[in-house]
Amino acid sequence: MSDETGIHLLIVDDDARIRELLRKFLVRQGFWVSAARDAAHARKLLAGLEFDLIVMDVMMPGEDGISLTRALREEIATPILLLTARGETSDRIAGLEAGADDYLAKPFEPKELLLRINAILRRVPASKAEAELPKVLHLGAVRYDVGRGELWSGEERVRLTATEAQLMRIFSACPGEAVSRTRLVEELARDGGQAQERAVDVQITRLRRKLESDPKQPRYLQTVRGAGYMLAPD
Repeated sequence: MSDETGIHLLIVDDDARIRELLRKFLVRQGFWVSAARDAAHARKLLAGLEFDLIVMDVMMPGEDGISLTRALREEIATPILLLTARGETSDRIAGLEAGADDYLAKPFEPKELLLRINAILRRVPASKAEAELPKVLHLGAVRYDVGRGELWSGEERVRLTATEAQLMRIFSACPGEAVSRTRLVEELARDGGQAQERAVDVQITRLRRKLESDPKQPRYLQTVRGAGYMLAPD
């Protein structure tokens, strides 16, 4: 890719060699790339710059990638892709529960990283490009603007991660109809790993916290036994 994409990535990894390899590879793909050596360095960069996606190693000295992801989710909805040296399902699920959009186990091929990055970026709401005739779904105390892909509580916009935004687009396209977990896995472009459907369940749990007054007794994002999940607006 010779033309610049205009997309700014942040690489966070304490290994200088990996950091530089990733930076060079992604720059060649046309991305703007900044790099941070640890969580503290990443926070400084994030305080002054806006990024389209963060690629972050889990195993770092001091504050690890999962802790930083959890903290960032309190402030920003920027997509986060975690890199982990361990492939155990528990580590992947911990990352998703912290707010990551996807994970990639080391070692990996640079091309696979590129595919994951592009898959996540495709899930980010295209806002203005998608703004058609306004259509709003009311979900109790919150409302979802289908055209803009935005969730609102009163006058405050509720932050959605890229994956949560994609889930809302899938469900809002067929309110009142169950969507299977298999289809959700396919739509979210997750590939590889036995944790696929479990990963979707984690994302649903997180989304319910933003939609439901009582996430443990969901009224609007329901589980349909044997069929999947269903959005049931007022």
